[in-house]
Amino acid sequence: LAEIIHIRPSLTDDTGSRYYVHYVGYDRRLDEWLGIDRLKPASVKETNEASIRPDIWSLTENQERKVTRNQKRKHDEINHIQKSYAEMDPTTAALEKEHEAITKVKYIDKVQIGKYEIDAWYYSPFPDEYGKQSKIWICEYCLKYMKFENTFKHHLTTCNQKQPPGGEIYRKCSLSVFEVDGKNHKLYCQNMCLLAKLFLDHKTLYFDVEPFLFYQLTEVDEDGCHIVGYFSKEKESADGNNLACLLILPPHQRKGYGKFLIALSYELAKMERKIGSPEKPLSDLGKLTYRSYWSWVLLEALKDFRGTLTVRDLCQMTCITEEDIIGTLQSLNMTKYWKGQHVICVTPKQIEELLSSPEYRKPQITLDTRYLRWSSQKYSQATKTPQKSK
Repeated sequence: LAEIIHIRPSLTDDTGSRYYVHYVGYDRRLDEWLGIDRLKPASVKETNEASIRPDIWSLTENQERKVTRNQKRKHDEINHIQKSYAEMDPTTAALEKEHEAITKVKYIDKVQIGKYEIDAWYYSPFPDEYGKQSKIWICEYCLKYMKFENTFKHHLTTCNQKQPPGGEIYRKCSLSVFEVDGKNHKLYCQNMCLLAKLFLDHKTLYFDVEPFLFYQLTEVDEDGCHIVGYFSKEKESADGNNLACLLILPPHQRKGYGKFLIALSYELAKMERKIGSPEKPLSDLGKLTYRSYWSWVLLEALKDFRGTLTVRDLCQMTCITEEDIIGTLQSLNMTKYWKGQHVICVTPKQIEELLSSPEYRKPQITLDTRYLRWSSQKYSQATKTPQKSK
């Protein structure tokens, strides 16, 4: 069953209107524009069973089976079931309703970036003349966005940029990471945030990028540095966050790049001698990724250490906060609360068994610190200008 959210004239032909639908019971990332040929009015029985308003349509019979399979696959991939408003506290429910009202209709269906045409998942606040297009084209080097393919093709012949701005801080084989300062490269970072919002539901940073640093991961070949994903972090975080936002573009997901960037965020924290944590709350998928990464790091630390380790010791070794360590150890059934403190209880055999399981195995791509060229910087609160640490 699908609920019609919005109607607009067809942008490609004169066959009639296009209908923006939300599939009842599924994540909003699956919302899409359909023609009338894909819809039929839902029966009274279907509407009553769904306990929803009567402006509900169902897919045609042949299409229903196909879409249901596709939706089930995507739904399983993101491991996310949206809470109802009744399950949220009043403040969260109010904020969620406001967020949904603002971002309810996703006008951009597809985005072309480099050789990839990618389905957009969520609304992004591109300027109206771009944001109401069904498809936009983005230069993978300078991140300029365009409405028309011809403009895009012409741009590729004139764009001299072949890598992100800022300094390269990591290069090993075909992987490269650039540090981009939101103050020095404001337009580029704003464009990156607009691109990211197409694939992140709850993201509010689009234009105020100056207080942030962006770490962009790229794949390098003879043509240049091709964007894979990025993470951002505040230059000075009052909450001790070492990561604000993390995105891997859909064509590059499930390759280990997310954990690679998480590892980089913690390695930079070690170099700054700061214990940190990602900005909360995490998405359900983010929780799974972080919990898997934390588990592997802690198991490796415990495996290689001879003697007794405390939670505080692990905190100092890994720069993971005590709260995150305790939560992870509890999920592994490796800690007990005794005499007012958390005590680690595990045997070498248990550690080996956990590390041999697929859930806690070594990441596909690991960060090689020998290839990391980075130094900590302190930022003036007044100007956010960098000052090298002594």
